[in-house]
Amino acid sequence: MAFQMPTFLTRLMRPFTTSMSRPLVPDSLAAKNFPEGSERAIVAGGCFWGLEELYRKDWEGKGMLDCRVGYTGGQTEAPDYRSQVTYKQLVEYFFKMHDPTTLNRQGADTGTQYRSAIFYVNDEQKKIAEEIKEKVGKEWYKGKPISTEIRAATKWYDAEDYHQDYLKKEPFGYHCPAHFVRKLPPLSS
Repeated sequence: MAFQMPTFLTRLMRPFTTSMSRPLVPDSLAAKNFPEGSERAIVAGGCFWGLEELYRKDWEGKGMLDCRVGYTGGQTEAPDYRSQVTYKQLVEYFFKMHDPTTLNRQGADTGTQYRSAIFYVNDEQKKIAEEIKEKVGKEWYKGKPISTEIRAATKWYDAEDYHQDYLKKEPFGYHCPAHFVRKLPPLSS
């Protein structure tokens, strides 16, 4: 995965330092025993704190079994209500909570690490993601190209511990202004 340092001003506003060396934790979800039929959704839409915060806010206790921020899609090695939420619901929500029309950018955050992407883990997820992306372009973001990549997932690495639940730990930490749930009508069936 390409790495691009934020601008000088953006770095001053961040509550942490960006380091090229980071102790990565292997995929912690791989060892968990999730209920049969549950699926994994892997998305990228800018600053992962903002994505995590909104997913937790709107889906925790409503079928989402866990939410982790981390790294995938690059070339670097090692970088309670129990009804199930569907993969389709999570992907539709993903398109509401970030701007999928900006290439390699969310708000002031720029670079390929802030791209909009869905990383599928099987052919069915790929099909669903492609169908929803097409509908989103026609029904929600008319006239704007959807920059969201749809790619096969690669090996996953959990982000550092201080990134996990970051905005719960640091409620006044950096909030990407591009992350909010947009009021959009339901997509057509």
